[in-house]
Amino acid sequence: MSDLLIRNARLVDGTGGAERMADVTVDGGVITGVHAAGSAPTASATRRIDADGLLLTPGWVDVHTHYDAQVSWDPWMTPSSWHGVTTIVMGNCGVGFAPTATDRHEWLIELMEGVEDIPGSAMTEGITWQWTSFPEYLDAIETRPHVLDIGTQIAHGPLRAYVMGVRGASNATATSDDIEGMAVLVEQALRAGALGFSTSRTPLHRSKGGELVPGTTAGADELLGIGAAIRRAGHGVFQFAPEHASLPVQEWPWMRDLAAVTGQPVSVNLNQPDSAPEVWRHVLELLDQADADGLPIFAQVAGRSIGILYCLHGSLHPLLFHPAYAEVAHLPMPERLAALRDPERRRRIVEDVPDDGGFFRNVVLDKLDRVYPVEGADIDYEPDASASVLARARAAGVVPMALLLDQLTADDGNGMVYAPLFNYSYGDLSMTYAATQHRRTRMGLSDAGAHCGAICDGGTPTFMLTHWTRDRTRGPKLPLEYVVHRQTQQTAQLYGLGDRGAIAPGMRADLNLIDYDALSFDAPRMAFDLPAGGRRLIQHGRGYRAVFVGGVQTIADDEFTGALPGRLIRGPQRDPR
Repeated sequence: MSDLLIRNARLVDGTGGAERMADVTVDGGVITGVHAAGSAPTASATRRIDADGLLLTPGWVDVHTHYDAQVSWDPWMTPSSWHGVTTIVMGNCGVGFAPTATDRHEWLIELMEGVEDIPGSAMTEGITWQWTSFPEYLDAIETRPHVLDIGTQIAHGPLRAYVMGVRGASNATATSDDIEGMAVLVEQALRAGALGFSTSRTPLHRSKGGELVPGTTAGADELLGIGAAIRRAGHGVFQFAPEHASLPVQEWPWMRDLAAVTGQPVSVNLNQPDSAPEVWRHVLELLDQADADGLPIFAQVAGRSIGILYCLHGSLHPLLFHPAYAEVAHLPMPERLAALRDPERRRRIVEDVPDDGGFFRNVVLDKLDRVYPVEGADIDYEPDASASVLARARAAGVVPMALLLDQLTADDGNGMVYAPLFNYSYGDLSMTYAATQHRRTRMGLSDAGAHCGAICDGGTPTFMLTHWTRDRTRGPKLPLEYVVHRQTQQTAQLYGLGDRGAIAPGMRADLNLIDYDALSFDAPRMAFDLPAGGRRLIQHGRGYRAVFVGGVQTIADDEFTGALPGRLIRGPQRDPR
């Protein structure tokens, strides 16, 4: 007897193998059989679904999220759960909420707010603070129901501040006693169920007050001391955000030493900044060398350009820098839009260049060739130069600022423009295409749950199918089997989650049943649904006919069923096969 039979599915099983028509049986939350289509016995199944050629994949495993606060209040873990994600890993980039002393709560909130643009008021109201130690944080997560499975890492920021106090928070040099104290707590966290340790090395990551994330300038002795804790625990990814331009020269030696010490994966974020557009090629060469030397070093790469969705409700947009807008920016949106329609104010925004030493010209006017109007639900993350605000304005014979103003004030103030910041130095996604195919890179950097006022990249798993396997026109596509493998088995194995990521007998029944031809997005919008009315950009996926977590259906035709079968993942999970 089976709990579930899915018949006549277009199976892409997560291993990278060729798609095939198949029947899949599930019992007790585990896949019990994968059969040729039409050959599975039907009489013994409690529930039968005729997929009729719909795409069946493992649930997506997103290893780079920032739900560390949201996990306290939100059982639904959106937006990830709207996009077929059945497992998340959080605690990335050196920011998190455990361990913590009581007097550090607000400091940790301001650190997360500054680095990840999550409204501080939402975190202040929403976080329950039922813990001091990291194991207690895991216990608190475990007591709450969730719609998907959750794994987490211990982050360097709270760890350093907890062990070293003000010295740690201010990036003072760690003593040998400090390092040993941190290592003890890292080992404790890993043995309690943490999947890894994370830190940040980039000066882009700063608290609300402008301070660097604790650990940004940590020496190799500190990092290797923490590596020793990973070695003793016997598992744990070491994840970090580097300083982009210096990565190959300054970071690589200690990364190699760390991988040798721990024998566990070292995962570094890899992006293409305009300031160093060719560094990524050198990083891939270094990854090849690490591979040849048997060192488990991997680079996380995003599936699309990393940028900002500018809108009037957002954290940042070009009009913020103009005095004529700043005068009315405090007004509620209807009154603000009325003020922006005033002919004299409109003339000032369109025609006047502020006398600010060239800041407005350098930051806004000179960048309008890299800002693109958002039209419709499927945001074009690979726009041609001819689609920019500057190019369109020239073609229409209008002032670029007039076009920008009209776009941002459209749709009752919900109009948007997109500005890629990383991975778009070539004006297309050719860097992403190449990096995605490298054997030592892994799918990551969705930042789901973070950057609430500027991005909605939690939908990246859906984009990977729509853009890369179906809709791309500005270059070659990627095979569907590879893209599914990329965000299922590959990401699961990076974090030692051997029980998921593939559709095979014995594996966890995390499944997506997808209408591939209709897979799409709702239009992005700003919602004010976080605690304390906090805002966040959201974008629903469309085409997920069914999602199963541990064999329990959580999504039916893009809507929640109400089931909350998700659980905390404690440590690596053995491949049951």
